[in-house]
Amino acid sequence: MDFSTSDDHSEPVREFLPFLRIYKDGTVQRLTGTKIVPPSLHDPKSAVQSKDVRYYSSSSAGGDVILRSRIYLPKQTAPGEKLPVLVYYHGGAFLIESAFSPIYHNYLNTLVAEANVIAVSVDYRRAPENPLPIAYEDSWAALEWIASHASGGGSEDWLNKHADFDSVFVAGDSAGANIAHRMAIRFGKEGIGGIGFAGLVLIHPYFWGKDPIGNEEKESEFREGAFEFWKLACPTTTGPDDPLVNPAADPDLGRLGCSKVVVAVAEKDFLSDRGRYYCEAVRKSGWKGEIELLEAKDEQHVFHLMDGGCENAVAMRSKICSFING
Repeated sequence: MDFSTSDDHSEPVREFLPFLRIYKDGTVQRLTGTKIVPPSLHDPKSAVQSKDVRYYSSSSAGGDVILRSRIYLPKQTAPGEKLPVLVYYHGGAFLIESAFSPIYHNYLNTLVAEANVIAVSVDYRRAPENPLPIAYEDSWAALEWIASHASGGGSEDWLNKHADFDSVFVAGDSAGANIAHRMAIRFGKEGIGGIGFAGLVLIHPYFWGKDPIGNEEKESEFREGAFEFWKLACPTTTGPDDPLVNPAADPDLGRLGCSKVVVAVAEKDFLSDRGRYYCEAVRKSGWKGEIELLEAKDEQHVFHLMDGGCENAVAMRSKICSFING
């Protein structure tokens, strides 16, 4: 099907609520996660400056493309001061949201200020117009672009002057956490010259599987719907035990390319059992690093984006900051 995003469409033929509709003429109508905000060199709340960058990629699926990201730097950073690098992948089921949306811009401003890091918020291409593995390829290209600054001669001065390339952390929430995990696996297998992968942060990761675990046994209808979303994002999937969505089925799980991982789950999140299961699977995989589970009681999926000032969101940010700077 030839997808487009114009307003010229006829009747909807498929609905994936609350995210999007697909119309008979191939138009994709996103119902949420479409707002964007500009970067700011003078954010008064966080004292963090941000700007958008573009870079050429010859490795992304679908041919040569120009990719975009938003980069963040604390304003109080001294000349020549080196900071850990946080590479962040946004969520949205691979279908909605962007690195430029209000919720991600606000979250990165706050996290960068508290952790005192330089951050790159990656804007990968989304399904269904650009089905997986395109988002994975775009996300890897972002890591390669960051690494191109390791010698100090890259296209972005903030990275040239302030990035500690021996201390690169990869993070994401929901589908972004799925991407972050895939980056860690690929880094463990291939590596990228010039950067040291120090740690992985997975927030409410979007993982799944054929056999229900925990509370999933009570939600058969929801399970069917969840798999339909996955097939929309990845039409070439081998099924619900595809290693791309079920890391426990991946023979390469023990090759995570970092030495420490923290996994955050929310008690009332429909994906929480998968996050716990991931921790168990990693521990059994032969991987030699340290993995820690962080659970927020009485919270829903990506609650930290909706209410960043709540007690559990503050506690989770504090843990991430400790993880990066510990």
